[in-house]
Amino acid sequence: MGFPLFVAAGEALTDMIVQDAAQQHWLGQVGGSTWNVARAMAKLDVSTAFAGAISQDVFGNALWRASEAARLDLRFLQRHARSPLLAIVHRTDPPAYFFVGDDSADLHFDAAQLPQGWRAQCKWVHFGGISLARQPLAGKLIALAEQLKQDGVRISYDPNYRVLMDERYDATLRRMTELADVIKVSEEDLEGLFRTKDIAAAFDTLRSWNPAATYLYTKGGAGASLHIGDASWSLPAPQIEVVDTVGAGDASIAALAWSMMHREYEEPSQHLRFCVAAGAAACLEQGASPPSLAAIEALL
Repeated sequence: MGFPLFVAAGEALTDMIVQDAAQQHWLGQVGGSTWNVARAMAKLDVSTAFAGAISQDVFGNALWRASEAARLDLRFLQRHARSPLLAIVHRTDPPAYFFVGDDSADLHFDAAQLPQGWRAQCKWVHFGGISLARQPLAGKLIALAEQLKQDGVRISYDPNYRVLMDERYDATLRRMTELADVIKVSEEDLEGLFRTKDIAAAFDTLRSWNPAATYLYTKGGAGASLHIGDASWSLPAPQIEVVDTVGAGDASIAALAWSMMHREYEEPSQHLRFCVAAGAAACLEQGASPPSLAAIEALL
């Protein structure tokens, strides 16, 4: 059996979303930004793995089953007798949340335990999310990214800003930006990561750390722009009836990677067109629902 062409490394977690604060009714949903990217790529029929660690309890079981259903390569999914990583969403409008995961399973991921020989076949590895803000996991993932860079594997990075990414995250942000070939960032990411309202200056600073990288700058309903060197391309979002925006950013970076892997000689504007359509297609269903190739092409 061969190894996957695409791997997303990071966190898989359970979102505990409040349904009725007074009665303390909660809805548990499988998630995690890097895990969602893996599912989005697998939905596009690319051999894909999620490299990370989950618990051995009911939460971990749900993530295992969902990974299996998504056709991810389960040889890369490690399990530990540790507590699960939970995102507690105690208010939904506006969103308010915190994470529970002291010494949880995700922190015990070990890249040395991944299948022997996988790096020789892998073409692209994605990093991001809160996995890079949680030690000792972050250090392990950065070391893995550095090894993959030396191997010539393409790297994408989506910081996906969350509240625990304070000034302690600054060095990681810079290092991962330096290592990545493709970087996805949103206006909210730039404001949070750089702790500023001057979004344009924050984006300029980010790009100065790796001028050779390709930058996908997503702007929600306003669409997105792609930046390569001194050139840039912009597109508005398709006009759709939005059901849920959860997972749209994850779908867009997966689609950009897919387009750059499978349509290498397309113009950058066509790569952008495909990933904007993917982000929109992800908004047509409830929850983090990765769009199929047919659903994306229907919006093109």
